[in-house]
Amino acid sequence: MKTSNFNKFPQVSVTGHACTTGWTDISSIIKDRIKAISAPKTVIVLDTYHGVYINEILDNIRIGQTDTSVFDVSKALLNPDKLEALVEPFVTDDPVFGFITTLDIADFFDPEKVAAMQEEINAVKEGAVLVAGIGASLFAPKADVLMYADMPRWEIQLRFRNNSISNLGADNAADPFSYQYKRSFFVDWKVCDKHKQTLMDRWDFVLDTTIPNNPKMVSGKAISDALEKTIQQPFRVAPFFDPGPWGGQWLKEVVDLDRSAQNYAWGFDCVPEENSLIFDFEGISFEIPSINLVFRHPVSLLGKDVFDAFGAEFPIRFDFLDTMEGGNLSLQVHPLHDYIKEKFGMGYTQNESYYFLDAKDDTFVYLGLKENINSEKMIEALEVAQEGGSDFDAEKYVEKWPVKKHDHVLIPAGTVHCSGADTVVLEISATPFIFTFKLWDWGRMGLDGKPRPISLEHGKKNIQWDRTAQWTGEHLVGQVAEMASGDGWREERTGLDAQSFIETRRHWFSKKVAHHTDGIVNVLNLIAGREAVVESPDGAFAPFIVHFAETFIIPASVGAYTITPHGESAGQECATIKAYIRTDNLKEDYKIN
Repeated sequence: MKTSNFNKFPQVSVTGHACTTGWTDISSIIKDRIKAISAPKTVIVLDTYHGVYINEILDNIRIGQTDTSVFDVSKALLNPDKLEALVEPFVTDDPVFGFITTLDIADFFDPEKVAAMQEEINAVKEGAVLVAGIGASLFAPKADVLMYADMPRWEIQLRFRNNSISNLGADNAADPFSYQYKRSFFVDWKVCDKHKQTLMDRWDFVLDTTIPNNPKMVSGKAISDALEKTIQQPFRVAPFFDPGPWGGQWLKEVVDLDRSAQNYAWGFDCVPEENSLIFDFEGISFEIPSINLVFRHPVSLLGKDVFDAFGAEFPIRFDFLDTMEGGNLSLQVHPLHDYIKEKFGMGYTQNESYYFLDAKDDTFVYLGLKENINSEKMIEALEVAQEGGSDFDAEKYVEKWPVKKHDHVLIPAGTVHCSGADTVVLEISATPFIFTFKLWDWGRMGLDGKPRPISLEHGKKNIQWDRTAQWTGEHLVGQVAEMASGDGWREERTGLDAQSFIETRRHWFSKKVAHHTDGIVNVLNLIAGREAVVESPDGAFAPFIVHFAETFIIPASVGAYTITPHGESAGQECATIKAYIRTDNLKEDYKIN
């Protein structure tokens, strides 16, 4: 295998703005701003996202001399019992799933405590006043200076795992990661995202404290310009990778990951809710959640039709599932559209597909059911297996299909499925990515030595029993059709199924091939070839180099672009897979805005 050329830290270069590093210099910038305001009293609000180490900031930032008054807004939160009762309807007692919250950040605070703290803030007549914490801007909405400390979700998950943070308003750093993640997904992050969107136009300064004790700060104008530049060109989000009980060894080599790690099961290369954007400000990297781009420029990024249907959400997800020298994925099913809306408050479900980026000989995928099975017998067998009575005989009930490299298998919600060992899947799906109902996990433990949750009660209510081998073979396997061709290229339609709002097109090309967004965001991956270059026909953006297995995003506003084999791949055949939203298939049910 050739040396990896996968770029694990893609950046968007931004000129004309300085990035300040270190608490001493950051404090100096804030002091200068206070002096420029030249008022007896200056109120500085430091609002934060969930997961920020607020004590690190308060212990190190020095914005005044000896007369700084500091107000930690966490002291005005509801007491633990009231807060627990507040979130309980959305967290629920389900071990994996909750319900998307309707709460706002203000709901987490005790109104009497808020009023009392605001009186104390108003009572200060001179000097610097620092109001800090999640929701701080509620306490001083007319602050002289607004700072925001953001945090990507992936880093928050790492902080949960090392027991260094709690959920919003809670003192539960020692709770299981599974609960903390569920609470965050359904409550904390929804609340914080909603609040953050009200502040983005008013940021004076933005802090990146993703790396502890290595703070960075840029102006709000710098972030605004960086986001504006990003939606005018192709870009990549910063991927992250995670081990799993079935994980493989392929990503280690192709992406150049830690060879001593047990495995890498997942590679998240386009999940804007959890990935980051990294900006290069004159040689200094600055990280923010990539969802900020969706919040700030939803129409330019997504396209008007997509925005009208989904709002400020990114509805397409690309990720890797590596089972090379690993094990089978769990046998699973995804919820039907009506079920996910009713039970979990989601606007659309996880129709998906498996594109086989690599596969050994004799590999397979479980997909759909065998003909003439007894559904009650299958559920009974799954229940017995779950109780430890015996293993579930998957091959008795679920159809098994051979797969090879570059096969594309379609998986509409409600279809029982599971990719087998010794494959690498590029999973192309709609975004609600945690809604997997595990039916059977082959009797194995998670990496923590504990059983992984099985969602059989949910799963059995969503299995489409008529998706048997004949139907699956006709609709979900081998659905490739040539659409167009030209000098040195051909375009194929590979899916997705009729129930999905995602269309996928594969281009094989040895010469330049023309693309156009047609006003809809495009997500692509270089599935064959070492290197290609994305260019603007009229020079609207700089040439953009992509490497094998890298996922990249073309904003809707870009319009025309070309892709050409480049570098080591010049003159050779390469291939991309492209996903976009089929706007003619957006039923009213999908409109979540």
